[in-house]
Amino acid sequence: MIKHLLTGLFAVGLTYGAMAQTTFPRNGVYDERPGLYAFTNATIIVDPQTTLQNATLLVRNGRVEAVGANVSLPAGTVVADLKGKRIYPAMVEIDSDYGMPELKREQRGGGRAPQQLESAKKGPYYWNQAVQPENDASALFKADDKKADELRKIGFGAVLTHPHDGVVRGTGALVTLADDRENLVLLKANVTAHYSFNKGSSGQSYPNSMMGSVALLRQAMYDADWYKRGGNKEQANTSLEALTRIQSLPAIFDAGDKLGILRADKVGDEFGVQYILRGTGDEYQRINEIKATGASLIVPVSFPQPYDVEDAWDADNVSLSELKHWEMAPMNAGRLAGANISFALTTSGLKNKADFWANIRKAIENGLTEQKALEALTTVPARLMKADDQVGTLQKGRVANFIITSGNLFGADNVIYENWIRGKQYIVNEKNAADLRGKWALTVGERTGLTLNITGKSADKPEYQIVADTIKSTPKVAVSGDLISIQLQLDKKQPGTTRLTGYQTSPANLKGDGETPDGKRVAWSAVRAAGSPVSTTATSVSAVATLPASATALLYPFVGMGNTSKPVPQTMMIRNATVWTNEKDGILPNTDVFVTGGKITKVGKNLPVPADVAVVDGTGKHLTTGIIDEHSHIALLSVNEGSQSSTAEVRMADVVNSEDVNIYRQLAGGVTASQLLHGSANAIGGQSAIVKLKWGESPDAMMLKGADGFIKFALGENVKQSNWGDVNRVRFPQTRMGVEQVYMDHFMRAKEYAKSWATYNGLNAKQKASAVAPHRDIELDALAEILAAKRFITCHSYVQSEINMLMHVADSLGFKVNTFTHILEGYKLADKMAKHGAGGSSFADWWAYKMEVHDAIPYNAALMHRQGVTVSINSDDAEMARRLNQEAAKTIEYGGMTEEDAWKMVTLNPAKLLHLDSRMGSIRVGKDADLVLWNANPLAIYARPEKTIIDGAVYFDLASEDRKRDAMQAERARLIQKMITAKASGSPTTRPGFKRARMWHCEDIEGLMAEGEEEEQTQTQK
Repeated sequence: MIKHLLTGLFAVGLTYGAMAQTTFPRNGVYDERPGLYAFTNATIIVDPQTTLQNATLLVRNGRVEAVGANVSLPAGTVVADLKGKRIYPAMVEIDSDYGMPELKREQRGGGRAPQQLESAKKGPYYWNQAVQPENDASALFKADDKKADELRKIGFGAVLTHPHDGVVRGTGALVTLADDRENLVLLKANVTAHYSFNKGSSGQSYPNSMMGSVALLRQAMYDADWYKRGGNKEQANTSLEALTRIQSLPAIFDAGDKLGILRADKVGDEFGVQYILRGTGDEYQRINEIKATGASLIVPVSFPQPYDVEDAWDADNVSLSELKHWEMAPMNAGRLAGANISFALTTSGLKNKADFWANIRKAIENGLTEQKALEALTTVPARLMKADDQVGTLQKGRVANFIITSGNLFGADNVIYENWIRGKQYIVNEKNAADLRGKWALTVGERTGLTLNITGKSADKPEYQIVADTIKSTPKVAVSGDLISIQLQLDKKQPGTTRLTGYQTSPANLKGDGETPDGKRVAWSAVRAAGSPVSTTATSVSAVATLPASATALLYPFVGMGNTSKPVPQTMMIRNATVWTNEKDGILPNTDVFVTGGKITKVGKNLPVPADVAVVDGTGKHLTTGIIDEHSHIALLSVNEGSQSSTAEVRMADVVNSEDVNIYRQLAGGVTASQLLHGSANAIGGQSAIVKLKWGESPDAMMLKGADGFIKFALGENVKQSNWGDVNRVRFPQTRMGVEQVYMDHFMRAKEYAKSWATYNGLNAKQKASAVAPHRDIELDALAEILAAKRFITCHSYVQSEINMLMHVADSLGFKVNTFTHILEGYKLADKMAKHGAGGSSFADWWAYKMEVHDAIPYNAALMHRQGVTVSINSDDAEMARRLNQEAAKTIEYGGMTEEDAWKMVTLNPAKLLHLDSRMGSIRVGKDADLVLWNANPLAIYARPEKTIIDGAVYFDLASEDRKRDAMQAERARLIQKMITAKASGSPTTRPGFKRARMWHCEDIEGLMAEGEEEEQTQTQK
């Protein structure tokens, strides 16, 4: 009978763990043993680059004393022979909320509870509850052995934990997963600083949008800088003091998806901070832009399940991007490694931690090397949190966190036997369990010809089957050490259970006795078939089968109708077209336009065509400059930060959504540029983003560089919120009179603010050295720019009296209103607008959709134009923007505009209103090559763009439209079939749900939706 005495003795010897110095009194006898343990004859992976064969690991008092091939063992060392087994550093989790208090989120607004405008947090803290840098994870931490055991079982020994609450979350603590007191579990306090774009549990109204979160973080950072420079002499603020203190720590930013990573890095650049960025696993989709940030990443291994797409109608609810992400998500880590992007892997996001190793192996099958995987789980997280002197390797002096495995950690058959944490043993699986797997010839009494099949992925988790003739059955088997008991039904004709008990006499023999259902005692035996033992040595993960090219190809952007490569500027000649110049030359028939370097370089007839230049035949077609939409809300993740009367600090550039299919749809309508405006929920909204609709580019690459800054103001019912329901009758103003006072108050403050900076900047170097610079206020910065004519207003407006009011306020304070948008009553005061210098951007024929537009008329645009006002036609609507050429044509019907003047209302005039007419809005040598080739007169109802060109690159081509759509449908069909196969193979699936792409409008407020009104924010396309 094989005895496993060493296991028992070793376990007894380890009951007390390593000797720990403690200041706690103990009720009982102190255990003063030295905690000396040696693990010999093992394959030891000291770190991802260093593997030692037949080596010894010596542990003293919870630390690595020595590791190597020739280690001297002190007297009293407890020794374990691990021949044939491996030792790895325990994994390090870098994104955890282990031991943190449960978050309780308070819902306000949207019909739930009154808006909370000010902080409810008592004490000398920051004005906003979402900023809580004073949170210290080490002080909040409470060990939880159940949750710790989840992570111990999969090989983790230490975690970086922090409260996942707020925009500024406080500091993280490095703790082990031992089941000791908190003071023994804690390795290091205040290890890292943590940030996010999520306001968390705060019930405060601000911020209620992504752009508000960005602005709040930026302002908090500027406030901390001011506090450090002398603000602490003016006020005590625990939060700002903490935020100043944690600036030197490694900063981890929970950025969200791929665009969030780019957004967070931009904030970091502003303050000279290189964040460690936590993503969501879609980083491969913008890998070049993410690599350019220079940031290290934290990425999950939580992969999406296949959708249940057997029903064709259900399949229609799954977008191409969702289908492709299901297939490509496991490739993410491998692609990051291939791009030399540093990253750590996290279990965060896994619904079931037991799926961790299966997903790691899936990532390896899809391109991640085992060495990079091990680095991402050990040395990289340790290095990122500057704790590599304690965890992540088995070098001398490190904390004795390690795991003992049956073989290769990443092999499908690998078993984690033990997890040692700070020198304390945690048994995961019995490492000396007899491997009974194989085919056994079973004899019970006089009954022969029975076969006992023992299978399974590992020795400690076998699966059993009895074969009697052709009948198969599953017995109940229990194994304890060498003992084995089996319950089976030998004969179906004879009901009842035969019970067998015995033991292993040798690796190939079992024997014992038992009792049949009728009470007879019988002897039994089993002999293992020659050559049937199953090796427990795990092997490397095998490579994945070759995939079709489309399975590994990216789309730019990663949605339906995305490009397989980003368009690039071309040198081209557009020949023999009818050219609408929007210049004094007017409309030129049979004219050529030459484009090179993204600019219009020649316009004329019969231009010579240089060699190797692409020629576009424009015969019978019309060539115009691209349409410019002065008022748009497409390509945004949110549209309103409506929580305060003034949110001049927020920037639409922070929430540009380059994946929005409306970009492509509007290219198909001839639109090449848009001003993305804040909504109309407050008197002073946010700063505009002027973009070119470069389908496939990143948000930053879409931004129109060098453009003047604009900002959205608003008048009317939306601003005062008095008709938004009782819970919204809190925020000032509640009347139109109050709106005027908001403007006066804010601009008076901005004047004083600008004056304080002018005074400070006027000091000489010696005076500045002894002075404290004024407090930086990014809201007042934007308003001061208006006063200095460096930022310009686009104002949502309807009623004549309010338009007069704002012009009066502007005249009295010395600034101008650049554009009144909507302005359906503009015809009533067009002469005053012209005198003030304001332009008008209007709808062509919208009226009577609410009381404020009761007096709107379709002749409005023409009447303003005749008074000398620069007039454009805008969309304010994702669908209307696709037909702005037709909206312009309506001014011919309503007002008798000429074709050229009508066309200018969607091209040259919006360019003038945006101060871009020197480079856009007409076809002239030296201007940007933003061009549209139409199949007919662009003002005709049947006109359709055949090519839409931006900066000389073709972003929409009607000729390739069908090919792209066919390729998209073929890819959808392939992926749907693959998902159906996955389900048939037993993979769990997700039921598709209908997701309505959000089309933002002026009044939409993201954070004030009623319960049950949440919608899909990310724009996707089938």
